[in-house]
Amino acid sequence: MTVQIYKLENRIKDYDWGSPDAIPELLGRANPYGKPQAELWMGAHPQAPSLLIKNGRRIPLDEEISADPEAILGKSTSERFGQNLPFLFKVLAADKSLSIQAHPDKKQAEEGFIREEKEGIPPDAFNRNYKDKNHKPEIISALTPFWAMNGFRRKGEIAELFSELNLGSIQKEVEAFKNNLTSQGLRDLFRTLLTLDKERKEDTVKEAISKAKGLSGDHFEWILQLNREHPGDVGILSPLLLNLICLNPGEALFQRAGVLHAYLKGVGIELMANSDNVLRGALTNKHVDVEELLNILDFSDHPTEIIKPVRAEDGEEVYHSPAEEFRLSRISLKGGKIFRRRKQGTPEIIISTEGRGSIKCPLSGEELPLNRGESVFIYASACNYEICGEITVYRAVVPHF
Repeated sequence: MTVQIYKLENRIKDYDWGSPDAIPELLGRANPYGKPQAELWMGAHPQAPSLLIKNGRRIPLDEEISADPEAILGKSTSERFGQNLPFLFKVLAADKSLSIQAHPDKKQAEEGFIREEKEGIPPDAFNRNYKDKNHKPEIISALTPFWAMNGFRRKGEIAELFSELNLGSIQKEVEAFKNNLTSQGLRDLFRTLLTLDKERKEDTVKEAISKAKGLSGDHFEWILQLNREHPGDVGILSPLLLNLICLNPGEALFQRAGVLHAYLKGVGIELMANSDNVLRGALTNKHVDVEELLNILDFSDHPTEIIKPVRAEDGEEVYHSPAEEFRLSRISLKGGKIFRRRKQGTPEIIISTEGRGSIKCPLSGEELPLNRGESVFIYASACNYEICGEITVYRAVVPHF
């Protein structure tokens, strides 16, 4: 297609928490061995770049961009983010919970990266925290009911929930927190939980499971579920600490720097800055650096803000966020409606999640089918385009600032 809109072939990450069904169903492919398929990556990340189908060839997207970054990314994107696509677009399909984690802000990431470089820690080392100098804001929009934990609850609420569970094994620490309902008090309690010695951790988890079985509420049910998925992990207590939410399809959640969170179950469209910086705390077999996690965490009360898309005049539904690297939107077409987009000078990726349709350039008449599970990359220098059909797509674009 000479109008600089090309189909993508995307890589799948088979992390063990992934669903064996959701991504294969989206793509219309079989998964005969039932292996987990956790994430479909769309973008130019060097670990798993999408393949651009161009003139009968399959070209890694990062290589295509490096050949002509200004034409592909646009002048404004190249000036702000260098010769890199600044976002990574995903379909995330969680059958089990992901780790409890947080991301650094830009200053923390830069300082951490420089520090670990000076310390000589190899980039691929198990104990490496900072893989790059970038922050990692991210947004996820639910395709199915989507369970997550996001940010610390009000401190009084945390105290009430721990009182209800009434864990004798950590009673002293909980009482100390009740007498100091501040960010420092919460930090002390959280640090205690993550650094319990083996015997106390085993006693605490065992007691929590025993008592949670007799209590009602989603938070106690999730304690039991997390123990089934991560037996013996003290992170099973995180539903008492963090806001527990279930997004309805179409609702979204934005993760800012320093906010402790975990995705628990469901399928969603995720869009993030192109970074690998993750500090984990629990519910994982990967590296955990408790002190560095504590250094970047925001222990203030963090009521969860559920984002609902705002509909524009052209029918595009935009998920507004403060991210400079990306903007997420949804477009649903029925009854012969057409979405028209004028040339905007920044790159885009579009994926269809429902239905059948096409994307075309009215000027040349060239057209590509765009059916469920298919995605396209659109150059910054591409023509005006139209999307038509009975179709729902999600659109990732670098916004103008």
